[in-house]
Amino acid sequence: MSTYIDAGTTYTKIITDSEILSLDALYCKNNFNYYISDSHTLKTLNLSPTCSCGHMTGVSNHENEIIALARGAKKYVENNATILDLGSRDAKWISFKDGKFHDMDWNTSCASSTGATVEMLLKFYNVQIKDLIFTPEKYNITCGIFGLEKIMDDISKGEKASVAISKFVHGVAYNAWKFAKKTDKLYLSGGFCENKCLVDSLKQYCEVILLGRFVLCEGLIDEQS
Repeated sequence: MSTYIDAGTTYTKIITDSEILSLDALYCKNNFNYYISDSHTLKTLNLSPTCSCGHMTGVSNHENEIIALARGAKKYVENNATILDLGSRDAKWISFKDGKFHDMDWNTSCASSTGATVEMLLKFYNVQIKDLIFTPEKYNITCGIFGLEKIMDDISKGEKASVAISKFVHGVAYNAWKFAKKTDKLYLSGGFCENKCLVDSLKQYCEVILLGRFVLCEGLIDEQS
């Protein structure tokens, strides 16, 4: 049994050549089943990963996330490309030049460019992610806390919560684009691939190609091959 785990703050991505009876597989690819689970239930699955990444795994056979991202993305991108992985806790990007690793950066401390703040806002204001739509106006947020203040101020003045959060998401997209050095084309990895508001906002600044949520996991498979 081969099992590869990318355990993020909120969600854990799992690729395995076996079945996990307590979870429904999203799909099967190259004889591997793809799963997503809440990270807080990961321990109850009693999995023994062949290789893993993400700070929630707590196992010894652990790979650096940047390396996993580079290995997983390389099969999908052009020789010259920038890949941005946006998660709940951090944001990281890598670039290839002439097919070789060229540059990278990793932000683990600023909530204005990660998903945890967005998830918190959706729960607090009881807004569904499908209710967020691209809004030309954005909050120029340099800090997640300042962004929260702007959202609360606008809502107190009568703004719909979904509109205010959409402005915040647009600010996140703009920050992410700047963080990735304002590239003309961006390959996006992570849960934000499923946030249409974020993707539509990001498209105002560059071409966006979605890689999905399993790039790091697939990079772990490449590490073992």
